[in-house]
Amino acid sequence: MNNRILVADDDASVLAALNMLLKSQGFEVSAVTTPQALIEQVKTTEFSAALIDLNYQDDTTSGKEGLSLIQEIKALEDTLPIIVMTGYSSVDIAVEAMKLGASDFIQKPWSNERLLHSIRTQIKLHSQLHANAKLTQQNTLLTRQAQPPVDEIIAKSDAMQSLLAQLSKLAQSDMSILLTGENGTGKSMLAQYIHKQSARKNASFIAVNMGAISESLFESEMFGHIKGAFTDAKDTRIGRFELAQSGTIFLDEIANIGTAQQAKLLRVLEERQFEKVGSSKTQSLDLRIISATNADIQGLIDNNQFRQDLLYRLNTIAIHIPPLRERLDDIEHLANAFIHQYAEKYRFAAGELSVDAINALKHYHWPGNIRELGHVIERAMFLRQSDVIEAQELGLPGHSAKVAEAQKSEFDASTLDELEKTVIQKRLAIFDNNPQKTADSLGLSRSAYYRRLEKYQLLDDDTRAK
Repeated sequence: MNNRILVADDDASVLAALNMLLKSQGFEVSAVTTPQALIEQVKTTEFSAALIDLNYQDDTTSGKEGLSLIQEIKALEDTLPIIVMTGYSSVDIAVEAMKLGASDFIQKPWSNERLLHSIRTQIKLHSQLHANAKLTQQNTLLTRQAQPPVDEIIAKSDAMQSLLAQLSKLAQSDMSILLTGENGTGKSMLAQYIHKQSARKNASFIAVNMGAISESLFESEMFGHIKGAFTDAKDTRIGRFELAQSGTIFLDEIANIGTAQQAKLLRVLEERQFEKVGSSKTQSLDLRIISATNADIQGLIDNNQFRQDLLYRLNTIAIHIPPLRERLDDIEHLANAFIHQYAEKYRFAAGELSVDAINALKHYHWPGNIRELGHVIERAMFLRQSDVIEAQELGLPGHSAKVAEAQKSEFDASTLDELEKTVIQKRLAIFDNNPQKTADSLGLSRSAYYRRLEKYQLLDDDTRAK
């Protein structure tokens, strides 16, 4: 909140005294002498509190002019604290002023200590109410967005380690970043990672799915609105930009907004200012902008579907997120992370992936990327027959036919001994060279099991020890 006080009184000596007192205490003061001038100030400027006289030149004793003024102020700015003061006070006028929305009542001649205490108290209360309203809307957004914690980012592959190192450096700046890449590659999580690595990490991170906001609600959602701005505006609403103030706003699916919304967004990014719907008060922006898309923006620009000047504002630097098929070293680690996530969610035993299942995951092309991998693992957790997830239980498209063909080819070309050796090797890997579990799974006695290990030269020192 700012430190700006609006003072209204038709007595020049009163205004001079209040101006001197308030400025000595660090307040900015805007002084007016008429109700009309006060209303114009409220319409165009943001104040932390208003200190108003109840009597003006048209009516110097009844206070009715001031009471009417309170109602006008509240119609324009229902949360602005109003402190009323008059030299012709009475209990009845004070009660009426408070009923109409005044926050406090000061009698002339005033006590400087009492007046300053009232102003500071009302500003503090107003600031707390505004902060609580922001927190409520932020919590509602975070509940809907369910952003994953950034410490779950898995980057074992060279491509992702290089990417995170680059993002960590960029996070130290305040430049706008455009994240590009296919659906499901983790752009939202990486945007949050940039925020957490930045100097703004202790402020808000607000994610907005731009493609989900209708044209009619765009301004209200992004800039907010005041009470009564339109038919259904029953309360003042804080927009996404204001919620992200001092922090980071993440504009996801940025290419999905229409040209009219692009123009409105461009103006905000250029001027770093906006107004709530129904208000002429200009608010300044201080935040970091990260955006993301899976679309071919240059193609959209060529077809006049996306503004070139808006792109310039969004992509001080553009970062491409590699698809999962280019991150083979991450696949097994990501899959295991999903196994533990869903085991906790559904209270299952975590279990593990078989060697064949891991190979199947690495050979799949993953059009849906990490999001698809999560769905595959979640489904497999329910379909598995034991704690070990087998390749066929993953349900990967086309995998069963490929497996059958590979097995047929292997069967046709292999001798019986080669097939038996291959089976034993796979079981050894599954059961971590545990002799009893491996033998049991093969239907062999322990002695028959060891004879086969010797026959196929699979008996090393570790296996003997077990």
